[in-house]
Amino acid sequence: MVDASRHGHDEGDPAPFAADRARLAADRARLAADRADTLARTAALRRDFDAIVAANALVAVDDEHDPEGASTAFERAHVAALIARAHEHLAELDEALERLERGEYGQCERCGQTIPPERLEIRPAATTCVRCAQPDRRRPPRPA
Repeated sequence: MVDASRHGHDEGDPAPFAADRARLAADRARLAADRADTLARTAALRRDFDAIVAANALVAVDDEHDPEGASTAFERAHVAALIARAHEHLAELDEALERLERGEYGQCERCGQTIPPERLEIRPAATTCVRCAQPDRRRPPRPA
C-alpha cells in the first residue's frame, strides 16, 4: 500500500482532487476557446473565399492571359489552403478533447512523459513534448 503522507497529502485531503478538477476545467476551457476561435476563423475565411469566387463570376477571367488572373487564382488557392488547415486544426482539437476525457491529455504520445503546461498553453492540441517534437535527423519521419 502507498503511504499517502509521503506524497504530501493524506488520503482524506480533497486538495489534490480539487487541483486536478481545476486543471481539467482549465484545459477543457483552453481547448474550447481555441476551437471557437478556429471556427470563427474558418467562417471568415469561407466568406473571403466566397467573395473571391463571386468577384470572378462577374468578370470573364482568363487566369492564363489576364494579368490579374494569376493573383486571383493564387488568392483563391491560398484561402482554400487556410480553410483546409483550419479544418485540420479542428480535428486536432477534437482529438485533444477526447484525450482529455480519457485522462491521456498532456502525455507525450512518443515517450509518455508529461507535456509541459507552458507548451499546452501555446499549443493546446500538442501530442508530443518539446524534446520529441524536435526533428531528429537519425529518426525517420512519422507516417502521415
